[in-house]
Amino acid sequence: MRVTQGMLSNNMLRNISNSYERMGKQMEQLSTGKKISRPSDDPIVAMKGMNYRSQVNEIEQYKRNIGEVHNWMDNSDDSLDKATKAMQRLRELTVQASNDSYEEGQRENIAEEVDQLREHMEDIANTKVNNKYIFNGTNTNGKPVDLENGDYPTNSEDVSIEVSDGISIKANVNGADVFTEDMFNDMEAFSNALKDGQSGEELDDYVTTFDNHTEKIINERAGLGARMNRVELIEDRLGSQEITANRVLSDNEDVDMEKVITELKTQESVHRAALGAGSRIIQPTLMDFLR
Repeated sequence: MRVTQGMLSNNMLRNISNSYERMGKQMEQLSTGKKISRPSDDPIVAMKGMNYRSQVNEIEQYKRNIGEVHNWMDNSDDSLDKATKAMQRLRELTVQASNDSYEEGQRENIAEEVDQLREHMEDIANTKVNNKYIFNGTNTNGKPVDLENGDYPTNSEDVSIEVSDGISIKANVNGADVFTEDMFNDMEAFSNALKDGQSGEELDDYVTTFDNHTEKIINERAGLGARMNRVELIEDRLGSQEITANRVLSDNEDVDMEKVITELKTQESVHRAALGAGSRIIQPTLMDFLR
């Protein structure tokens, strides 16, 4: 086959164009830090990247869910702590009032404090977080306790939040198991007994009554603590999974900067050599001979 000057020129232009294209791709990788900029560059890398990115997004969503669980549990634990202290104070008052040396006026003062503690327990039962009642099961818009109207927690459904694939955690404490109607009625009955001047022996029976209510609160708090520990374990596992998922995603998509820079410098050298060789291939013109 006869090789003409036109063939040499066309081949040179095509090769130089390809060289520019390779340098352009390497420059794009260097500026974006990614191996591909469109799925057509490498469909396999693109498909794997979509799967890996979905996994990372899923883990991030679970971590946000865990943040919501912490919000519920931390506030519930704090409220139960205050409820326990209120019941302990109520027990102290009961022991004091059962002493027959207390006069009628002193017991009336204790009754006033008992009434305040009863209202304080109502406030704790109606604790709101992010404008949601946390002690009324799934009915987060309904006020669980209203002493004036005689309303008490009735919704005992669990507020479950998914914290990992197929794993849901109960985030709430059932107010119906803690802030019971019996508890508020016993507090009211104790206050009335103080005002009615009952004997110390009769008042002493309330010590056991309030101890039983306190034990319920402590047991609920213990169960909450166990769930909080499990959430922390799940959170640690998600943290490890997130690190692994991001590393796999980076290995799949991110370029090796040192390698790309080296390849770019090499391509630049090849490109200059191609331009130099191409300039010699082009036939001299009449002007070159006239110089």
